[in-house]
Amino acid sequence: MSDYKNTLNLPETGFPMKANLTQREPQRLKQWEEMGLYQKMREAGEGKPTFILHDGPPYANGELHVGHAVNKILKDIIIKSKTLSGFDSPYVPGWDCHGLPIELNVEKKVGKPGHKVTASEFRQKCREYAAKQVNNQCDDFKRMGVVGDWDDPYLTMNFSFEANIVRTLGKIIDNGHLQQGFKPVHWCLDCGSALAEAEVEYQDKVSSAIDVAFPFADQKAAEALLGVNGVGELSVAIWTTTPWTLAANRGVSVAADLDYVLMRLGERAVLVAEALLEECAGRFGVDSPENLARVKGSVLDRVRVVPPFSDESVPLMLGDHVTTDAGTGCVHTAPAHGLEDFQIGKAYDLAVYNPVGGNGVYVEGTPVFEGKHIFKANDEIIEELEARNRLLCHRPFTHSYPHCWRHKTPIIYRATPQWFVSMDKQGLLTQAQAAVETVSWVPDWGRARIDAMLESRPDWCISRQRTWGAPITLFVNKFDGSLHPNTVDLIEQVALRIEEKGIDAWFDLDVADILGDEADAYEKVTDTLDVWFDSGVTHACVLRERHGLSAPADLYLEGSDQHRGWFQSSLLTGIGAYDESPYRQVLTHGFTVDGEGRKMSKSIGNIIPAKKAMNDMGADILRLWVASADYRNEIAASDEIFKRTSDTYRRIRNTARFLLA
Repeated sequence: MSDYKNTLNLPETGFPMKANLTQREPQRLKQWEEMGLYQKMREAGEGKPTFILHDGPPYANGELHVGHAVNKILKDIIIKSKTLSGFDSPYVPGWDCHGLPIELNVEKKVGKPGHKVTASEFRQKCREYAAKQVNNQCDDFKRMGVVGDWDDPYLTMNFSFEANIVRTLGKIIDNGHLQQGFKPVHWCLDCGSALAEAEVEYQDKVSSAIDVAFPFADQKAAEALLGVNGVGELSVAIWTTTPWTLAANRGVSVAADLDYVLMRLGERAVLVAEALLEECAGRFGVDSPENLARVKGSVLDRVRVVPPFSDESVPLMLGDHVTTDAGTGCVHTAPAHGLEDFQIGKAYDLAVYNPVGGNGVYVEGTPVFEGKHIFKANDEIIEELEARNRLLCHRPFTHSYPHCWRHKTPIIYRATPQWFVSMDKQGLLTQAQAAVETVSWVPDWGRARIDAMLESRPDWCISRQRTWGAPITLFVNKFDGSLHPNTVDLIEQVALRIEEKGIDAWFDLDVADILGDEADAYEKVTDTLDVWFDSGVTHACVLRERHGLSAPADLYLEGSDQHRGWFQSSLLTGIGAYDESPYRQVLTHGFTVDGEGRKMSKSIGNIIPAKKAMNDMGADILRLWVASADYRNEIAASDEIFKRTSDTYRRIRNTARFLLA
């Protein structure tokens, strides 16, 4: 019988049908490392036009998940594509190494600085912890098949980087953008520190919403002003969702162009905005509100009323921030605990009285509530208002409220002395807005997104009251608070020391070592810099310092949350230090969600660790999943989706096998 098999012209190839990715990929990566693949790519690109993709630093804390994989694989695809297209396209990965999350992890092991360990020992433990995290994450990124300068990444905790951070601060100071101020900032009671805008996230919170009566200080004058007589005590009604701020009240804001009406309420009469009369009457239990008088808000300017926890009267003020969206149209104003409150308080020359300590406890001397925690005092505040016959209404109120992105706990506005990068002092915000128009945004809605965020951008509070961070290397006059006249030169002297010994060179510094005879008149600032400043100046510390790199970068590529984070901090420091945007193009990718479209989070338990995904199916499946997705939108990840991607991979592999044969 004939062997028909020998009569067939079958394809033959040594390319195996089965990929066995989990076994073969580590072998391939080892080959790449032994052959020096990244260096060969650089050599091949020598003399060619450059394309600089600047890596936004991930935080050196925690395990990588598939969201990290999306980011790094997209970058790797672009780098390799540009290299194959005839560009010299270096890739220097980096890590963000200072900051609170690392502090908190180290605290769990060695306690708070100054207790069982010194501050210097604590910083060393933080440095060791961050280095370990970098090594772990580096191994995972390499396992993804990402090619780059992994032997020499940039770390924000490297001594040279720390020195260049403070040098960039010096340039921003030299350009006139730094100012010190006592103003309200986002304050986390758990961190015990100020927060930047990018460290704040909003969640729904149920608060106590209360209406409170502020009687007119001069009842006779108020009767004459309103044209009434014999209707009982006359008061202004305020509405607030932060009862704890009443202890800091310094005035009540009204709108100049609103009509206000006097409403009878039992044995008293209260003033509210006419547009909110029915709503207020409903809260106060009045079925048919009686309008006793009407007056324009402008007439009320500087009339005095009495707050509930003080015998001293406070003024009514005209504020543009007063609306009829909710409340009474009369806004309780505590300049220490709100930006709009602070601004109108400044216009009316009000004292910025802050009765709340950094831990959220009312300080010594606070009337009635001394020693109480602000969030635990609500019931007592309400009881005290009732006892003083000031409470008009008390109801729970659900609203969007700022929370700390680390602790997930409610934060407050709290006035403290801080250092700010001013948006207006030298026109930084205007320059940044103009620079946005020169940048290519992909997708194009990125421009509108960052424009909207810059539009409402407050001054940037860059100071933190923490231990593990780059220092604010300033000398301040003990008597008038002014900076040393040679600040920029002194910063360079300090930077040289930091290059040798790291940030401890500043914290261990004796002022006399640098200032000599002037030391008695100056003290050094002990605050640290916002970590968003660290990552925001990578264009200065990496692109302008590394051989083969240059600024501005051709591309920044990160997730859509970075319009309020790294894209913005980089833009502001780029303009502030060098008068130019640090990037020519910004590409944004969407968040990774689960198969049901839910955001990945620990609480839901739907986070997919990148290492697990690679160990289960291989990095090439992850890479194909990323390459197949529309990165501009949310990117779904699940076992079922990865299974479908694996099927696609097999079809591609079998097709390639047939073609090779």
